[in-house]
Amino acid sequence: MSNLEQNINPYSKAIVKLLKGVVERNSNVWEDIVFYQNEIQEYISQVGLELILKKDDGFAFVKQFEDGEGKTLGLVTRRQIGFETSIVLMVLRQSLEEFDSNPTQLATEKFITDSEIKDELELFLQQGYNKLKFQKDLDSYIKKAVELGYLKEISKKENETKYQIHRIIKEKITLDILQDFKTKLQEYVESV
Repeated sequence: MSNLEQNINPYSKAIVKLLKGVVERNSNVWEDIVFYQNEIQEYISQVGLELILKKDDGFAFVKQFEDGEGKTLGLVTRRQIGFETSIVLMVLRQSLEEFDSNPTQLATEKFITDSEIKDELELFLQQGYNKLKFQKDLDSYIKKAVELGYLKEISKKENETKYQIHRIIKEKITLDILQDFKTKLQEYVESV
């Protein structure tokens, strides 16, 4: 028997997948995460991580514990995403919040096209911001949102791409963060 076989737990593959990123309901380790969530939490907490399991939304991920000053052990590197990409993420988060607040919607997932994202950005950006430059580079900012896992490309027809807004955005960008960003954006625009 090899050393690996002696030291592996039934949920070890699930932990490895979680350490690599978000795990979706359709993953081959999803059932292990659900079934062994207490064991997984106990294991990863030793290195300052917390299991976030959203059964209803169909995804799980790990998050770093923070101390009173917002510091972590540093296992997961935080990335700067840039101001413009942040604006796109705020628009996506706002759009998902409005979708979830609309009780007449029968759908459970929010879909959006790139042209709808651009239209939403027009409403989000106040006057005084350099919209022309922003719109020129907008496709790269949308692509960055896809790379970060907040958007999933669903279909592409001619010049229109349809995306699904991933619900993890609600976990990463809370309503407080959204409101704080809007306030800072307003202050920035007024200072220009």
